[in-house]
Amino acid sequence: MKKRIRVAGLVEMNDGIALMHRKNVKPTPNTDKPYGEYYVFPGGGLEESDLSLEDGVKREILEEFGIEVDVGNKIGQIKINETNDEYLFYCKYKSGKLGTGTGPEFSGDPKYINRGNYIPEIVKFKNIKNIRIIPEEFKLKVIEMYEL
Repeated sequence: MKKRIRVAGLVEMNDGIALMHRKNVKPTPNTDKPYGEYYVFPGGGLEESDLSLEDGVKREILEEFGIEVDVGNKIGQIKINETNDEYLFYCKYKSGKLGTGTGPEFSGDPKYINRGNYIPEIVKFKNIKNIRIIPEEFKLKVIEMYEL
């Protein structure tokens, strides 16, 4: 089975962090994928073998949020299962306007029709503990980092 790597970024902005708010996500039969309403760190799969983890984070954040970032230290890594790993990097905002992403989730692509809504948002630090962030391990890392 092919290994899948997902990269994501923690981007501080305006007294909070930029997250993708997922709403109305339908359950996927025969999987354990999350559904309902939740937040995720911006990121995605790293399919291109010649792209570094850091370059993958930059690409995904630009694609999803329409902003450019400088990628800093890796702040988290989890093993989802035997074939899936996820990495979280600290990112510093450089330029661009949040919400101007042009990724496939915003294009009307029919394969995204049952995946619910993708809403880029800045969640204030004071609200982090009260929302569902997936993966939970990264949420706990943020709470620890910022002493929330």
